[in-house]
Amino acid sequence: MHNTAALAPTRHANMVLAIIVASYLMIVVDISIVITGLPRIQASLGFSAAQLSWVTNAYTLAFGGLLLLGARAGDILGRRRMYIAGLALFTLASMAIGMAQSAPWLLTARAIQGVGAAVLAPSTLALLSTHFAEGPERTRALSMYAAAAGVGATLGLVLGGLFADLVSWRAGFFVNLPIGLLLIAAARRHIVETPMHPGRFDMAGAACSTAGMSALVYGLVRAAEAGWHDALAQASLLAGVASTIVFVVIERHVRQPILPLRLLASRARAGAYLSRMLFLGGAVGFWFFSTQFLQGVLHLRPMQAGLAFLPVTLPNFASAMAVPRLARRFDAHWLILAGLSLGAAGLFWLGHADAGAGYWTDVAPPMLLIGLGQGLLLGPLTAAGVAGVARDDAGAASGLVNVAHQLGGALGLGLLVLVFSSAAPAALHDSQALAHRIAAVMNAAGLLLVLAMIVSCAVIVLPHRKIKSQRQEGCS
Repeated sequence: MHNTAALAPTRHANMVLAIIVASYLMIVVDISIVITGLPRIQASLGFSAAQLSWVTNAYTLAFGGLLLLGARAGDILGRRRMYIAGLALFTLASMAIGMAQSAPWLLTARAIQGVGAAVLAPSTLALLSTHFAEGPERTRALSMYAAAAGVGATLGLVLGGLFADLVSWRAGFFVNLPIGLLLIAAARRHIVETPMHPGRFDMAGAACSTAGMSALVYGLVRAAEAGWHDALAQASLLAGVASTIVFVVIERHVRQPILPLRLLASRARAGAYLSRMLFLGGAVGFWFFSTQFLQGVLHLRPMQAGLAFLPVTLPNFASAMAVPRLARRFDAHWLILAGLSLGAAGLFWLGHADAGAGYWTDVAPPMLLIGLGQGLLLGPLTAAGVAGVARDDAGAASGLVNVAHQLGGALGLGLLVLVFSSAAPAALHDSQALAHRIAAVMNAAGLLLVLAMIVSCAVIVLPHRKIKSQRQEGCS
């Protein structure tokens, strides 16, 4: 096989990195850009409180459910080709979202946008892995990529608030058109195509994985609205579990699976995927419900609520940029644990905020901790998810990193919507009830990060220390 990194001119390395990071930043921004505008979207298109989560989940489920198929398409048809195809579909769907006149229209366009992201995202990480060799170059590139993942989420909240207040929530999607066209032109000029390979698409596996995750999330959201005794909620949850089991069986027997199970043979990689899912499950609660706290409890305007996320965005970027330097002094797993610890502390701190909370005393300081923690851990988690992977599996491993990211967020949001709906006593007034429910969500999100810490210790830190100790004994 040709070495793509060798084919790419060295002078274009920074341009390739800029194209990849900018496109991934656009994907992540569009996950969260609607969140600050949710009250305006709800008022104009008529969503219920629980249904509102589908503005996010319609995107993330299509994104997460089809990521592995998108990664496989890049391996077979060429990663630059699929990068451009995914970016084109993503851009067109963004235009459709901006023109949405009804709730079904918006949700359908969001799902199509998620399909475009599912084709685009694994190609970005796989192209990064093939253009930058393991070592300092890839560490730097992955740090930039992780910064896009972390900063993009909070940047979307800031931009969403600004657009919703000053222009319209629709404007955030219209701006994707010139950006998308520019990136397509740059990719055609600067990114080297990877060789095409003969192969088959695992459509049955893709269908089962998407159906399983969709059913699980729908069951959780349905239970939040109708209760655990609702027959449709129970049937959906059972169908989700059954589809997931069938997916694993298919992947064990199909000749060319979208998820080669050998990628999970490494405990460290499997732990990185699970830790990422748990982290995103908790972090999505912060992103989704903090904007409702800022607007519904502190009564900030959408623009003010967007700017109120700067204590997350700026520390996030600063700590992500410091990761390459810190990684030379400390093992990466310590950065993961430090990031999860800071994030959990920030979420539990937010869990104490009530209807009388002040922004500068009760919201901004924990946001600072959350931003610092997220910047520290996403780069090392991304590197752990693709470390030691054969070049032929680069696309699948890249897809799996993104699957953990998106499905962790989708399942986490479904779970936290359930926590939100069942938390407040009936005696509380509107703003008090909202604050109480959001506090419960933040505490539940903090527990998910604690679980991620336990997983990281069990399958990343302790095995690493054991191997290191054995090597030292062998040297002595």
